[in-house]
Amino acid sequence: MTEYTQRVPELLRERADLESRLKLIPYEGSVEIKTVDANKYLYIRQRVAGKLTSKYIDKYSDELHALLLRQTKEARALRKRIRGVEKRLAEAGYQEGALSERVLLNLDFARANVKSLIYDQAVLEGVSTTFPQTETILENGKVYGVTPSDVQKIVNLKHAWEFILDKDVIASPSDYYVLCHIAKLVNEGFYEYGGRIRGVPVTIGGTSYVPPMPIELDVKERIAEIAHASKPAVDVAIGLCLYCMKTQVFNDGNKRASVIFANHYLIGKGEGLLVIPEGEVNEFKQLLVAYYEGRTEERIRGFMRETCWRRF
Repeated sequence: MTEYTQRVPELLRERADLESRLKLIPYEGSVEIKTVDANKYLYIRQRVAGKLTSKYIDKYSDELHALLLRQTKEARALRKRIRGVEKRLAEAGYQEGALSERVLLNLDFARANVKSLIYDQAVLEGVSTTFPQTETILENGKVYGVTPSDVQKIVNLKHAWEFILDKDVIASPSDYYVLCHIAKLVNEGFYEYGGRIRGVPVTIGGTSYVPPMPIELDVKERIAEIAHASKPAVDVAIGLCLYCMKTQVFNDGNKRASVIFANHYLIGKGEGLLVIPEGEVNEFKQLLVAYYEGRTEERIRGFMRETCWRRF
């Protein structure tokens, strides 16, 4: 087996990450300045369906002009990196795999509901935005009265969801490395090494439970054991979610990463979505504390199966 072939899963994750970053850039193309009656206006010139078109952006300002130039430069750099990854994949002999019709439908189901999914996850994390505010942030709009930290969390959730909804990523196994990359994305801007296994003690508010220091080999083996269990897909997804939350694998963002990781598994099996609804957050947190403390594990599993599992 060649070095490249061994690295195919890593290269697929890298490509999906780069493509999701590219999707976050609202404007891509060449910046144009047009003058009409002594007033200047900004346009983006881009090729759509083989034809060059100009898209109006706004009246000219130095700040907006600099922003557009920066974004178009970043987009070109990302596309260049994507081409480099695709070249390495081709050298490894990688060919695009076909997903089942059920999984493709599940991907469509997730994409159609992704704003709601992110909003529910933000509520679970204590982010105080309304759904319209969350939607505006996800569409790269400006929202007043929301802290930069909350905006960053929402943008990071978008980035992480776009990562797992990539076809190559959803076709890859739900393993420790996918979990770490999800954690890296949800912790972006908060921790330099947000996807690295925790190396310091942590406490959890509202409970006497103190998670032991995680050992990488043990975490890898336990995730593999849960993921390969002979159980219904939803029960495996719930098991992955709860294990990663209780273990507190990372310094922060464990609930966010755990829920998205569980969905990576569930979508990959074509079995729906797992999300804690906004109105059920308080009960979920109470059950989670009891689970942390070794009480009523079956109650939280039953709650998640009946309340948090969205079929299609």
